Amino acid sequence: MRYRTLGTYEVGAIGYGAMPLSIEGRPDEARARATVHAALDAGITLIDTADSYYAPGGEPGHNELLVARALASYGGATDHVLVATKGGRGRTDDGGWTVNGDPRHLRRAAEASLKRLGVEAIGLYQLHKPDPGVPFAESLGALRELADEGKIRTVGVSNASVAQIHEARSVLGGLLVSVQNRYSPAVRDSEPELRLCAELGLAFLPWSPLGGISRSALDGPGGPAPETAFHTVARDRGISPQQVALAWLLTLSPTLIPIPGASRPESVRDSAGAADLVLSEEELALLP
Repeated sequence: MRYRTLGTYEVGAIGYGAMPLSIEGRPDEARARATVHAALDAGITLIDTADSYYAPGGEPGHNELLVARALASYGGATDHVLVATKGGRGRTDDGGWTVNGDPRHLRRAAEASLKRLGVEAIGLYQLHKPDPGVPFAESLGALRELADEGKIRTVGVSNASVAQIHEARSVLGGLLVSVQNRYSPAVRDSEPELRLCAELGLAFLPWSPLGGISRSALDGPGGPAPETAFHTVARDRGISPQQVALAWLLTLSPTLIPIPGASRPESVRDSAGAADLVLSEEELALLP
């Protein structure tokens, strides 16, 4: 597993998004723990969670508690694992998502996450989404206060624009270490934010990094997605198109760290393999 820098941390070049273990269609506890353990066995050292990763009608923090239990039951060392969580969103009973960037809510949310994860301080705490009803600087100020109190060590923002990243830098200074936006072969709206993160030395954590190729002829039921260059390279290599896509993402920026989700051990192992996959110049020329 190759490594990349995230603030003061060195983490595996491929992270793991634990969201699928807790939302709709989630696996049972045994398979969920096995998936986290498989990620650790494969060299993944960044696990991304959030207090809002739970099924509609459930309790906030399901995913954080699950990740904490999985780490506690792992047979090896876990002190090198960075668990990144987020606050500022919630679920509705009908499956929707809410946004709450009120500083008082963020403080309560972060303190609850701290207890669920069972750590002295949260290594990376991220504002899940800017709240249009709350000045962005006020939401960020709450996270700065939490850092000043030693409850969180570093801060990230998610679903942020270029202007908001600049504002976050002005409020947080060196505490800001990451940006988590949607980015994949199919969705590239955050290209400006990706470039800015590279310029500023901020980690860019693309969520849903496999958009556009998540279904393929290798995935079984559901029918194949349209053939792409990723499928062509994968077929020639004898590997999955998902692994090719993750390896391609790593070539876009030295600060990019994908966090693909998985609900099966075999899926997370496949994703981890992308960290050591070196694509040739000829292969990269084929990819969009």
